[in-house]
Amino acid sequence: MTTLADLKAFDLASAGVSVWLFKTAPGGEGRPRYSGRWVGITDELATRLRGAVVKCLEPIAETIEYDILAQNNEASALTVQADETHAHLISEAVAEPTPARKVRGIRDLANSVFCVAKFVHDGRTLLAVRKTDASWSTRRTTGVIRMFFNDEELDLEEKPGFSIRPDFDFFVLEDRVFVRSKPHFESVLSYKVGHETAFLALKAEPAFAGIFTDLGPLNDYVGTNRIHLRRAVAIQQKGLYKDAAFMERLLAEHARMNLAIAFDDAGRIVPSVESGRDIFQALLDHRLESRLTLGMFDVPSTERVG
Repeated sequence: MTTLADLKAFDLASAGVSVWLFKTAPGGEGRPRYSGRWVGITDELATRLRGAVVKCLEPIAETIEYDILAQNNEASALTVQADETHAHLISEAVAEPTPARKVRGIRDLANSVFCVAKFVHDGRTLLAVRKTDASWSTRRTTGVIRMFFNDEELDLEEKPGFSIRPDFDFFVLEDRVFVRSKPHFESVLSYKVGHETAFLALKAEPAFAGIFTDLGPLNDYVGTNRIHLRRAVAIQQKGLYKDAAFMERLLAEHARMNLAIAFDDAGRIVPSVESGRDIFQALLDHRLESRLTLGMFDVPSTERVG
């Protein structure tokens, strides 16, 4: 399995560099459709991209296995198997820089959703992916006089300019994806679509639907909110709602735990949009009691220590 050490050891200085720009469109069955084109770059830009990747990788000291609710910081990266994502679609798209896929004009660049810096050395390929900013949108220049400063005066800038920050959202090296920006990673690889599909599957589970009197209010609570969708998927992964003893304890203890959850006479949860947060906290087992302060606390995740 590819490790962080492998990623940092990749010989960027000796690697060939190319840049691809991608636009996206919905595909079938939650699968995104990527349309990529490669663009010629100068040696100076190639050098700058190598340096940007080195600088981006430098502070990463540890990796955290990707999880729906996992979060990384400036010194860490989330990791996930590439075959568990749509990263292979990008890898396949950049494999052959044919003349037909080359950028020929501004229209091919404008409105790109993300860019990929491709580094190839000794038969290995490293992809550095960055979501583009507003400078890649044709809408940005409408009604604007663009200028540049040259020789102590301002002049019109007739040529369109594009820019990206000198860091990257995620890297793909062989069988692993290393994630620096979880929101951009999930956006580019359509993870939110996957979460929506998973939430539909969760609601269709008799074991889950059976603990509620009505799923309508819960559906309204989740909506298309990315965080709520992640938590719904985490609830499905934990599967605590399938444990009759857990549900009995929830019924008996919810008031003492300050969980604003209503139950009917049969012990089923009567959901509302307002109680959605407490319901999710309970089904995630994220409301815990401290034996030190005797207080109740909501936690971002739970890891057994004994």
